[in-house]
Amino acid sequence: MKKFMTIAALGVVLAVAGCGKADGPVKREAGNWKNDVKLVKFEVPGMPDEMKAGMKQMMEGASGLDQCLSQEQVDKEDLAAELSKAQAGGGECKWSKKDVAGGKIDIAGTCTAQGQTIDMKMVGTMEAKKSDVTTTIKGKAPTGGDMEMVIQNVATHTGPCKAGAAPVAG
Repeated sequence: MKKFMTIAALGVVLAVAGCGKADGPVKREAGNWKNDVKLVKFEVPGMPDEMKAGMKQMMEGASGLDQCLSQEQVDKEDLAAELSKAQAGGGECKWSKKDVAGGKIDIAGTCTAQGQTIDMKMVGTMEAKKSDVTTTIKGKAPTGGDMEMVIQNVATHTGPCKAGAAPVAG
């Protein structure tokens, strides 16, 4: 299950990393960003309900986090470039679709990490002060059968950076 979480985390990070170039770049505004993460769907055949509840709690634990995005980070953001070099848990992703322009995000591909292969899809919107991206992850569960996870991440610009806000990695 750790493999799925590593790849899922990659999806969420990429989903809020920035946006592409075709219709002109949509760049996030520098300042404080609050992320709200919701585990919309989590189906893993054979996984006990207690483990599912724990996984949901862990994923949604990222909600409400404040992150500070500097102007320098805004200037460097390029989701298309990040996708091109994306690696998850020592693996890699191959993207069959990378539409990240005009405020829209529509990405699909296959990621392989630690011997596990999953299909990942990210769709949503990116604006200067808000993004709303849903990531769908499908693959074979370690317990057997098909696994599906759907994560929604809404990031909102809330003003200048706050004291104590974590800097955005980049």
